[in-house]
Amino acid sequence: VSSPGGVIEFDPGIIYQDSVVYYWRVAIQPATGTPHWNNSSFVYLPGTAVGFNQSHFFQHTQSVQQRMYIDSTSRTWKFGEGITSLYIRNRVYRVGAGLGDSEFSIGINGSTDIYSACVGTSLIINVFDPITMKPWYNQSVPSTVQSGAAGGYMGSGPVCASGRQYNFEWSYTDTASRRRMRDFLDVIPDNAVVTVRSINTPDAAPYIDVWKADAAIYGAGNTLYDRLKTAGFADLDSFTYARSFAFIFRKNNGNFLPRWDFTENEFDALAMNVAVPSTDTMGFVTSPKFGPAKAWQEVKWRGSSLESPSTDEYSVDVIGVRGNGQEDILYNLNGSQQDFNISSVNPVTYPYIRLRLNAKDKQQLTPYQLRWWRLYYIPVPEGALAANLKFSYKDSLETGETLNLSIPFKNVSDVAFPDSIKVKLVITNPSNQQTVIAVPRLKPLAPGDTAMITQALNTTGMSGNHTLLLDVNPDNDQPEQTHFNNVLYRNFLVRGDVYKPTLDVTFDGVRILNNDIVSAKPHIVIRLKDDSKFLPLNDTSLVTVWLRYPGSTNNLRRFRFGTDTLKFTPATPGLNNEAVVDFTPVLPEDGDYELIVTGKDRSGNVAGDLEYRVQFQVYNKAMISDMFNYPNPFTTSTAFVFTITGSVVPQNIRIQILTITGKVVREITKDELGPLNIGRNITAFKWDGTDQYGQKLANGVYLYRVITNLDGNSLEKFPSYDANGRKVDTDKYFNKGYGKMYLMR
Repeated sequence: VSSPGGVIEFDPGIIYQDSVVYYWRVAIQPATGTPHWNNSSFVYLPGTAVGFNQSHFFQHTQSVQQRMYIDSTSRTWKFGEGITSLYIRNRVYRVGAGLGDSEFSIGINGSTDIYSACVGTSLIINVFDPITMKPWYNQSVPSTVQSGAAGGYMGSGPVCASGRQYNFEWSYTDTASRRRMRDFLDVIPDNAVVTVRSINTPDAAPYIDVWKADAAIYGAGNTLYDRLKTAGFADLDSFTYARSFAFIFRKNNGNFLPRWDFTENEFDALAMNVAVPSTDTMGFVTSPKFGPAKAWQEVKWRGSSLESPSTDEYSVDVIGVRGNGQEDILYNLNGSQQDFNISSVNPVTYPYIRLRLNAKDKQQLTPYQLRWWRLYYIPVPEGALAANLKFSYKDSLETGETLNLSIPFKNVSDVAFPDSIKVKLVITNPSNQQTVIAVPRLKPLAPGDTAMITQALNTTGMSGNHTLLLDVNPDNDQPEQTHFNNVLYRNFLVRGDVYKPTLDVTFDGVRILNNDIVSAKPHIVIRLKDDSKFLPLNDTSLVTVWLRYPGSTNNLRRFRFGTDTLKFTPATPGLNNEAVVDFTPVLPEDGDYELIVTGKDRSGNVAGDLEYRVQFQVYNKAMISDMFNYPNPFTTSTAFVFTITGSVVPQNIRIQILTITGKVVREITKDELGPLNIGRNITAFKWDGTDQYGQKLANGVYLYRVITNLDGNSLEKFPSYDANGRKVDTDKYFNKGYGKMYLMR
């Protein structure tokens, strides 16, 4: 089966066979190369309880094997290789020197078991079993001391005291005894470990030349000397005076390097420590950690011995594993306890259990053959994040954009979750600071049931690379089989808002310049606009409004939101990100004012490098300046320029165009002039030189005048000022309120 990652379900469509172990595997599909498989197995046991089992070779290899192992070829358990330490001490025996038995001994693994001679001026040969490394007895029925003066095996000397029962000893002073030693070396089986020690006194003789002369009797290459040389005693020829030696070899085994040592003289002593590889006599097999369990039920185990009668010693430890990893031996089961009830074990205290086989066989060195063991229990539930069923996540966002996470969690076991399921969500920012996000618990999940985890994360104020950690059932909130498949790690990038907002200010719908005249009751509209789609301008703190009044430069007032004078309309979600401020101050005092506005977006980016400032003038009395037409003369059209003061635009403004004889040829109404405002006006209307009926007028001079009406009264004349604030005399352009224009086609 091939599937995207998540909860993968697979039915092989086969008929399972009783007690057969099946293996299965899963791997991530690599882009190239061979998949890295994860392997597992199960045994099919119809009609039994749920549990853990190890009954096949590859299942047993999952256990920890100490000092024993399961052989891949024979599929039998074997003890591992051990080390037997032989500590050999020897020297020339000197009468009256007060030497004890330990000076002429062999210690086995730290215990001195083999001692000195009973014959003297002799060689002592000790033979060790190649498997058990136990020394041979030099008598048919081993006992501490052999009674009587009868000799030992193949004419060797008698056993005269404790510690000599392992010695095969012959005098080396006569050729017959040397022949018996030669014959004894010949009957020792291959691979046996053999030690040879010389026991001699300061005046002992004969030495090696006499031994070599035995070739004249037994033939070349057929003497004791030849046997020792062939075994690897290369320095034997140096035995030519009063000195002692010790020699160890493994018969006909080239893998063992023979060793020997000599004393320098009759006063010297030798000590030789030799590590001899051997077969171990005990071993242990420890199962993997089984669990966790809701309740424990039973342990079953089976095996057999390779030999009959069996010399195996064996038992199985039931080891409870606490949540902190501490292990306690709960039971030690002998061979009669192979079906053992463990329902009294508290699964809260011991959520896991291991089994350990203890095997020992000092006689035949073949461990107990564990065939299988099983641990029955009531399991806890198991859930997993199932991203292949549905997964929603965006890993690159604008600041303020909502990160919508959606992923299902499925109960993939046959056991229900008994309680609602805890969910943990943590965001780690680029400074490694963590924020825990509150997520509601999931419903208790029945077997096969699924719950959807959905979370909307606000990225306002976030910038840079972040990490999201989703952890279902964290900290073992309720027991569960495994936890790794409950965890989701994902990175996401929040691109910071680096663009400044824009600020636009109009007075009664018009953008003014410094020192323009505005209404004494202006409707000032401040528009703050930002490019961010996800950080709406919805907070009054984003805009500040100040107004400087005429008089002292310190006569500055800040206006607060929440009154009829200053209203804030936040940006509408989904539309242009624009907030609108309506500022409607009443300015009863004539003079110069200054408006100061600052704006910023939700990320703190300010509008412009400096705050918005504009100076303006207010005249409360309703007046109108002389009206000029522009351009003048004109050929195609001309507009009208004039200034209005006060609080409101007059209800009626008309412009009459007359011939020089006083005949009105065209009257332009307020509606035709277009939008008018307090302050400077340039009419949107442009007169094109036609009369009231649309007929083109002849070239020449025409007169015009303005007629106003505000609450039944005509507006007074407002003086005109130049750019420096000086009054301009316009009377030379007007005659009794009439102006002149020139039409030139």
